[in-house]
Amino acid sequence: MKKFDYEAKDQATNKIVKASVQAESENAAAKLLLAQGFTPRNIKEAREDGSFLSKITNKITTKDRVVFTRQLATLIGAGLPLSQSLRTVSEQTENKRLRDVVDDIIASVEGGKALAESFGKHPEVFDNIFLALVTAGEASGTLDDSLRRIAEQQEKDAAMMSKIKGALTYPVIVLVVIFAVIAFMLITVVPQVKKLYTDLKQSLPFITSILVGTADFVMKFWWLILIIVGVIIYFTLQYLKTENGIKLKDTLKINAPLFGPMFRKLYMARFTRTGQTLLKTGVPMLDMLRIAAQSVNNTIIEKSIERAAEKVKGGKSLSSALKPEDYIMPFVPQMISIGEQSGKIDDMMGKAASVYEDELDEEIKAISTAIEPILMVVLAIVAGGLVGAILFPIYNLVNNISV
Repeated sequence: MKKFDYEAKDQATNKIVKASVQAESENAAAKLLLAQGFTPRNIKEAREDGSFLSKITNKITTKDRVVFTRQLATLIGAGLPLSQSLRTVSEQTENKRLRDVVDDIIASVEGGKALAESFGKHPEVFDNIFLALVTAGEASGTLDDSLRRIAEQQEKDAAMMSKIKGALTYPVIVLVVIFAVIAFMLITVVPQVKKLYTDLKQSLPFITSILVGTADFVMKFWWLILIIVGVIIYFTLQYLKTENGIKLKDTLKINAPLFGPMFRKLYMARFTRTGQTLLKTGVPMLDMLRIAAQSVNNTIIEKSIERAAEKVKGGKSLSSALKPEDYIMPFVPQMISIGEQSGKIDDMMGKAASVYEDELDEEIKAISTAIEPILMVVLAIVAGGLVGAILFPIYNLVNNISV
């Protein structure tokens, strides 16, 4: 599907309109405009802005997706036709990239394709959960409800991730400060101490000589250090994209000291919240498990849910299928078991999600509170050690000169 800029005359108002349209070809664009009541005067294929700056500034954020989904749900719920609802949302969308995506969806829908199929052409914007809920909404005639559920799901997931990123931001800032202090001392202060000792023809103390040697190496081979660090970062990032790398990263996340329990609760909240949303919309159990497993975004937890899905397929209840899995926290199958007995699995999964979200909130606050004094002590030790290694030798040197 290509994008075409056009200039056309509105047959109803006789006004000249300039805009863009998505179509397979220039002729298809002209036919589409004529069908919409426009007489084309000039149509030309638009050039895509593929610059790095454009990709950054036009990045589609979670907030953009949530606003788009809520607006579309409201318009469809108000009784507007799907095509008109999409056009109205497109006009109100500020993000240029998202607007182009919506225009492509409009062209696809007006070409006779289902809405879920049209959304599916843009997997980088609309994930499997989104597509599953839209498909279920179209089938049941409750598309507006499905879209509202999608928006709520996205908002809750974004809120949890924001809290975790907030908890991790402070430690990162402190570590950056520590490295900045070390670099500043090595580059500016240590060479002055070396010069002082050289001028006075005195031998450097052991700790100070190590600092001086390190400073000399950094000043002399800074380019080599940057290359080595760059190569290590590059190959580490490449490795983390491989199957083994992803597995290692995901295993470390759920087993890491201090942060492991927090990530486990995050994944359980994601699984149960997604499961609740999908079941509430009428998605079948096995499809729910497949999509919810992918939404967790951790291959270890995903495999556990997939194994449980196989057991459910074989006739077991979901609660009994989840119980033996090591990485599924016990509270989840317990709540699902209650739901199975009462016939309200979706409600019980929603309650489990709320419990984990609340616990995650408390755990993030506890970690943030505990980690601050630890990092401050580390910073004090590093800075104090550097200052001590520089000032004490100078103090001794002054005393020796006085004698």
